[in-house]
Amino acid sequence: MKRTLFTGRMKMADMIAANYDLILMLPRFGIPLGFGEKSVREVCREHAVDENFFLMVCNIYTFEDYRPDTEEMASIDRRLVAEHLQASHRYYLEERLPHLKHHLEHIVAGAGTAVPEKTATILTKYFADYCREVREHVRREEKHFEEGLWDSGSKSHDNIKDKLNDLTQIIYKYLPGDRLNEEMMELVFDILQLSRDLERHAEIEELLLAPPEDYTLSEREQEVLELVAQGLSSKEVAQRLKISVNTVNTHRKSITRKTGIKSVAGLAVYAMLKKG
Repeated sequence: MKRTLFTGRMKMADMIAANYDLILMLPRFGIPLGFGEKSVREVCREHAVDENFFLMVCNIYTFEDYRPDTEEMASIDRRLVAEHLQASHRYYLEERLPHLKHHLEHIVAGAGTAVPEKTATILTKYFADYCREVREHVRREEKHFEEGLWDSGSKSHDNIKDKLNDLTQIIYKYLPGDRLNEEMMELVFDILQLSRDLERHAEIEELLLAPPEDYTLSEREQEVLELVAQGLSSKEVAQRLKISVNTVNTHRKSITRKTGIKSVAGLAVYAMLKKG
């Protein structure tokens, strides 16, 4: 797609026409249809949506080569990112996965004896296991965000996307095409659309939550640093901050990665110099 970034002056309808997948993004921002000839800016104002953040998400979602600069990303309130992250997760768990499940169950049941019982059982179990994995991924991701901890999640995102794509291969090879063929095609297209959505969602998270050039300690990491510098063990830090020991150790690894300092003595000196 030609890289002409969306702006607030564009008509909302024109932006959606440029990338039809964006229509699935609107509910995550609380924007309904029926915006007529209004511009993106007018629609955002009408529904109390942050225009800059909305446009940033839509541009990342649409243009693979688009990367907001450091200043643009720094201007975004993390609460907006959290709200978008949670809205996307609700969309996957409460809408898209149940929708795919309904299609899959209807295809298996409607095809009757054309689908062997073993195939139907394996397919159904595969999808159920996949849904559980997505729910666990979402739970872990949101927990990390709430604790002020964010490790790159690209590997786990890739795993989720790959398993979803594998489902299409299984459907191609093992579901009969003589009955309910139209619904099978719809299922495949829905899976492919969700796969694209997950890929762009992961990109948005990586860009807005974990910019690779940012080596500034988070507030939580600063708290852990000061307590470690005082000589407290990971267990004692965990008790003081009311978080798990594993979370403390992950923070310590992040602090070491960002500062290049590994020893407690070195961290103590760093903490003192940082305070001035």
